[in-house]
Amino acid sequence: MLPLAPPLEPMLARVQDEIPRGKGWLYEPKWDGFRALVYRDNDGLVIGSRKGQPLERYFPELSQPLKAALAEHCVVDGEIVVPGRAGLDFDGLLQRIHPAASRVRLLAESTPAIFIAFDLLALGGDDLRGSPLHDRRAALRAMLRPNPSVVLTPQTDDAELAASWFERFEGAGLDGVVAKHADIHYVHGERVMIKVKHIRTADCVVGGYRVASKGGGVASLLLGLYDANGALHHAGHTSSFNAAQRVELLELLRPLEGGHSFGGGRTPGGPSRWSQGRDLSWVAVEPTLVCEVQFDHLQADRFRHATRFLRWRPDKDAHQCTYDQLVPPHSFSLDDALHADAGGL
Repeated sequence: MLPLAPPLEPMLARVQDEIPRGKGWLYEPKWDGFRALVYRDNDGLVIGSRKGQPLERYFPELSQPLKAALAEHCVVDGEIVVPGRAGLDFDGLLQRIHPAASRVRLLAESTPAIFIAFDLLALGGDDLRGSPLHDRRAALRAMLRPNPSVVLTPQTDDAELAASWFERFEGAGLDGVVAKHADIHYVHGERVMIKVKHIRTADCVVGGYRVASKGGGVASLLLGLYDANGALHHAGHTSSFNAAQRVELLELLRPLEGGHSFGGGRTPGGPSRWSQGRDLSWVAVEPTLVCEVQFDHLQADRFRHATRFLRWRPDKDAHQCTYDQLVPPHSFSLDDALHADAGGL
C-alpha cells in the first residue's frame, strides 16, 4: 500500500529574474504543460492535477505507458505535455480537457500526450519526501523504465549548460529553467524551487478596450498584431493600470471609438467554456495607438496571459506591429530538449 494518497498539492516554485548559481544547485528545463502527480498502486493509477482533480480520464493514452514505466507502488511528480509540429502545443493540451469521452478518445489518438517525470515522492512503502532531492532523483532514475510516452527530464548541475537550455529551447515551446537545491525536501504547496521564465516585449496596436465594471474607466486594452497579409488580429490584452490611469485612458480612447479595429482578422472572443459567463463586451477603436508590453509566453498566435503595459510608442507606426517580432531567436526541436545532455544526473 502506498504511504501517500491523493489529492496532494505539488511542490511549487517562485519566479526569479536570474538563474541562481553556486554550489548545490540542480537545473531542469521548465516544461509548458499540466503539472501532475501520478499515483500507481498495483493496477490502480491516479493522475492528479495541481489542484488535486483527477486527470486520467482526459489522457487515457498514458495509462498503459505509465504502468509500463513505473514501479508497482510509487508516486511520481511530473508534467503532461502535448508535442506539436514546432514544439510543445499548449493549445492542443487545453483541448484535451473536454467533457465528451468520444472527443477525448479522438484527441488521444490524434494529439497524444507524454508524461515527463522529474521527482519521486514514494517508492514501495517508503515515503521519500523527507529525503534530499539528489537522493530522490537517483531513485527515480533507477526506478523509471522510459518509453516514448514516459520520459525522465534532463537535469544538470552546470549553470552554464542550464543557461544554454534557457536560450536554445525557447523555440521548442519551453518556458525557461527550474532551479532546485540538491538537498531540499519535498514540501507540498510551498515555493521552495526557483523558476526563471522567458520575459519578452512586443509593440502592439490598441484595437479596442473593455470598460471597468467598477469605478468607470478602462478595464483593459485589447492588443492587436498584423499578419503578413496586413490583417490586424486580436493578440491579447493588458490591464496593469491604477484607478486614475483607467479614467485617463478612457478620455484618450473616446475620440477613436468606432474604428475598423480588428475587422480584417481575429476579433476578441465571445463566451466559451473557459470564460464562465463573464462580460466580454468590448469597444472598438481606430487602430492608431501603439504601446509596448511585456509578456511571458505565447499560445499559438496570442499572448497566453495578461501582458504588462510598459509605455506608449508614438514613434512607431501601427503597421510595424507585426507577428515577425515574436519569432523566438532560436529554434531547436522538442526532441533536442528531451534528450539534452544532462551530465548523467
